[in-house]
Amino acid sequence: MNRNRLYGLLAVMCAAGYAWIYYNLITAADNEVHACIFKSVAGIPCPSCGSTRSVISLMQGDIVQAVLWNPMGLFLLISMALIPLWIAYDLFNKKRTLFIAYRKAELFFSRKRFAITALLLLLANWMWNIYKGL
Repeated sequence: MNRNRLYGLLAVMCAAGYAWIYYNLITAADNEVHACIFKSVAGIPCPSCGSTRSVISLMQGDIVQAVLWNPMGLFLLISMALIPLWIAYDLFNKKRTLFIAYRKAELFFSRKRFAITALLLLLANWMWNIYKGL
């Protein structure tokens, strides 16, 4: 993947994330979000279930509730805030710092021990979601 394709993809993903959060802020009552296709089909929550509610809780300043919904929400909100700024920085300064960081992360997670650790953390989060009965 080249730099422009990565930046375009990340920009679209962030815009979709902002739109999704906004939609849920204005339409969802009592933090009820029911859009998980995996949960609809399988009957159990996916590893990311609760992420929208987590981000909304963070935006409302409730860090504890955000972590209880889904700890991945912290990562999502930070990413959604920083990535557009990072893209703008690179484009205005004709740099590739985000692309270089992406490539380094790709190499990091291609190492078996780090990939397995990340998968185990994702699995633990999934078990946590199932245990909570999201």
